[in-house]
Amino acid sequence: MLDRFKEACGIVGILGSPEAPNLAYLGLYALQHRGQESAGIVSSDGETLHLEKAMGLVAEVFTEARLRRLKGSLAIGHVRYSTTGSSQLKNAQPILATCRHGMVALAHNGNLVNADIVRKDLETHGSIFSSSTDTEVIVHLIARSKSDDLVEATAEALGKLSGAYSLVIMNERELLGIRDPHGFRPLSLGRLGGAWVLASESCAFDLIDAEFVRDLEPGEFVHITPQGVKSYRPLPPARPSQCIFEYIYFARPDSVLFGQSVAGMRKALGRQLAEEAPAEADLVIPVPDSGVPAAVGYAERSGIPFDHGLIRNHYVGRTFIEPKQNIRHFGVKIKLNPVRDILEGKRVVVVDDSIVRGTTSRKIVSMVRSAGAREVHMRISSPPTVSPCYYGIDTPTRKELIASSHSVDEICTYIRADSLGYISMEGLLKAAGKDTGFCHACFSMQYPVPFPTEDVAQLRLFGV
Repeated sequence: MLDRFKEACGIVGILGSPEAPNLAYLGLYALQHRGQESAGIVSSDGETLHLEKAMGLVAEVFTEARLRRLKGSLAIGHVRYSTTGSSQLKNAQPILATCRHGMVALAHNGNLVNADIVRKDLETHGSIFSSSTDTEVIVHLIARSKSDDLVEATAEALGKLSGAYSLVIMNERELLGIRDPHGFRPLSLGRLGGAWVLASESCAFDLIDAEFVRDLEPGEFVHITPQGVKSYRPLPPARPSQCIFEYIYFARPDSVLFGQSVAGMRKALGRQLAEEAPAEADLVIPVPDSGVPAAVGYAERSGIPFDHGLIRNHYVGRTFIEPKQNIRHFGVKIKLNPVRDILEGKRVVVVDDSIVRGTTSRKIVSMVRSAGAREVHMRISSPPTVSPCYYGIDTPTRKELIASSHSVDEICTYIRADSLGYISMEGLLKAAGKDTGFCHACFSMQYPVPFPTEDVAQLRLFGV
């Protein structure tokens, strides 16, 4: 949608399979929802690293010819939505470099809040950067380490950085999987026969028939070699702050994340929302696709029938040409279409995961009314979004977030709904099963990691 948070990136890593590059390719397919701007894979044949990356979707980037050029039993991959650095090929990942440690490749999901400061210091000491991403800062710091050990060099580098990061790093023979000490972004470990697999979400394991073993813990380094897997915790511990918006919107519903089923969590949010914001209505419909599980939960708890009153076009590309003739609500209508036979004459509850600027919600309400709905009651399975994210999610500035400056009643008037209800922060944490261990700064303004002034952080976020 035009008015949505943009996904984080997705990463995979595989060691111990002669099909590692192809498995990485399939893993990226499963993680395509986490980034649609670029895709890349680096593989190792034991002596050298091979890189293939380009702008576009996984299916567009990895032709048969490109996959044939990727050889070896070790590979990492990345799909990108830019949070730092503009959308250009030079910023696509993985990043591959040659340094005193040999050839090193790295793929990153997250956002480093002090990367600009560290980068400027590196530049004053002669470092030359080829991209505008914060990921390249990590590569430079690893290269500057005097340690010959990849784990020690990486730990030394990350000790100088703060923010959110899940990483896969490789050289010719070793694979590292890392989560930052707060554990903002997810990363899981799996097993496929004699091979080990790392991925942002467990749905990547399902596609390649790998067994989900466990989530990496916040602050954990998993070092994988042909001899096996070792776990390290070389960085100071921090308060766990796993991104709760992964549950609400970003992750695929068929994934297990932070120890819980995403689909189950979203249904629980819908049930809690029905308790907190009931409505007298004839029908519950979701805004597809992310609103479906919450709408099912809302219908179950409220006893109101569920149906698919909005149909999503899954075959819309990343860009489309709007006709010169003005078509009302074109940007939303090309992706969603109301079903008049289901909606006409009904009092309808529309369940969505969030409201960002409010413009999309306003158009959806209008579309449902135009299909004959008698009343439209909007229900949101997250609290009001009042603050930007600085930990790897592309969000508007605070002044662009409608809930930062308008009350629920004012937002309801703007989107032209008959009523509007959000889940409460207390209800959100109740549905999650615990009230600690999550980052919810976008709802609470409680940021776990300090960052530069908002203006500086926001400029970094958009790669300006």
